[in-house]
Amino acid sequence: MSGADWRSESAYQDLRKAEAADIAWEWLRRDREYQEDYNALSRKGRSGAADQFRLKWGLTFRS
Repeated sequence: MSGADWRSESAYQDLRKAEAADIAWEWLRRDREYQEDYNALSRKGRSGAADQFRLKWGLTFRS
């Protein structure tokens, strides 16, 4: 996850140019449950768990 300080106003200077997916990602990456699921998935590796993760969070992954 990004190391940017989300409390810093300067980190969001381009917010007016952001698309819906950008805003959704900023929200999602701060969600505690998402972080826990992501960390659990990272420990398991890419398996069937990735499909469950993707479906739960409504995500698509690049091949």
